[in-house]
Parts: sequence; structure tokens; C-alpha cells
Amino acid sequence: MAKTKTTAPAKTNTEVRDILLHYFYDRNRNATSARGKKGSAVKISDAKRELKAQAGLSQQQVQSNLTYLLSQGWVGEVKIEKEYLAPGGTVIPSVTSFFQITAAGIDKIEGPGEFTMPKFHGIKIEATGQNIITLGDGNQINAKFGELGAALSDLREAITKSQASEVDKMNLVADIETVQSQLAKPVPNRGIISAAWQTIKGAAVIAECIPLVERVQHFIASFIS
Repeated sequence: MAKTKTTAPAKTNTEVRDILLHYFYDRNRNATSARGKKGSAVKISDAKRELKAQAGLSQQQVQSNLTYLLSQGWVGEVKIEKEYLAPGGTVIPSVTSFFQITAAGIDKIEGPGEFTMPKFHGIKIEATGQNIITLGDGNQINAKFGELGAALSDLREAITKSQASEVDKMNLVADIETVQSQLAKPVPNRGIISAAWQTIKGAAVIAECIPLVERVQHFIASFIS
């Protein structure tokens, strides 16, 4: 009896975006020049070719999800303008686009560090009348939500150090940051926090995160009730 050939499930947009971001991250980490074969910045044609070989991504998957990463600021576009002289003496301009990971994209993978720009850089916090504190993960929140913020920060760290898949880590951390962003406001949006919590509480499937999820749930209850 002939064996039935199984087809691998199609990658979700989240999985493709994770692959793309790590591709640009690795290029930057291993780069020996700004552009070119070993450059941190790469042309879209080269990126599509390499991602097809490395991860089996189609041109459509790369293009559509690169657009998303660009709009979020995790990948940046660098345009190189040149001119060349055509037969007859006409000067023709030429623009080549290169793409590379941004500081925000690096922080998305590594987490905020010593050189990460404060979230509210350029805003006079004292003028808002709020007492803003900075958490261990670099997020800044209203001091009156400090216990919830600290609990979320501890959960974030445990998730990033766990053996969960990189896609699951990204999903969980993204929603933790969504909640922390709301906690910077005098009056956080309860709907946004409640929606994000639906993902965050899924971290309870990671054994070492169970007590931390329970701790967060204790402090976040007033926002989701």
C-alpha cells in the first residue's frame, strides 16, 4: 500500500514574522559590512532568495510580512541613490532599497537593555502629574500600578528564559507589553488589558510560570472583572 504523503501545515503570519525578524537579526549580528553579501542591510531580492532556501518562505509571505515589520518599526528601509549616464548623455537616477533590523527590532528579540531609549523620551512626565516608575525590564508605568507591573515584568523574564517556542514567547511578551503600556496611563483601557490577558494567562502551560501567572491574575483582576 502506498504511503500517504503528509503536507506540513502552513505557517501563520506570526510565525513568518518571527522568521523574518530573526533573519534580519542574524544578518546584523554576523555582518562585516553595511551592505552586500555579508552586510547587515540586504536587498529584498536577496532576502527572498535566502528565506526561501532557509525556511521555505514564498515571495508573497516575505513581502506581505516585511510590510508589517516595517510599519511596526522593527525593520527599516535604507535607500541608496545613484545616477548613471545613459547613451546620449541623459542622466538617469537609480534608487536601490536595502532592509535591516532596527534598534526596536533588536530589543524585540533581546529585550530592553542599558541603551534602550526610554518609552517616554521627550515627554515632560512631571507635567502630567503622574508618578512614573521604571521596571526591571525597562518598561515605565504609573507608580500606583507598580505591583501589577512588577508581576508582569517577572512573568516576562520567566517566559523568555523558558523552553517554550520562540513564536509562543513572542506572542506572550507582546501582550505583556501591551498591558504595561496601558499601565502608563492614569486610566488604563480595561478592554485592551482584558483582551491581552486572554493570551497572557496561557503562559500557565509553562510549568515554571504557573505561580507567576497566578500572581499577575491577583493584581490584574480589578481590570478584567
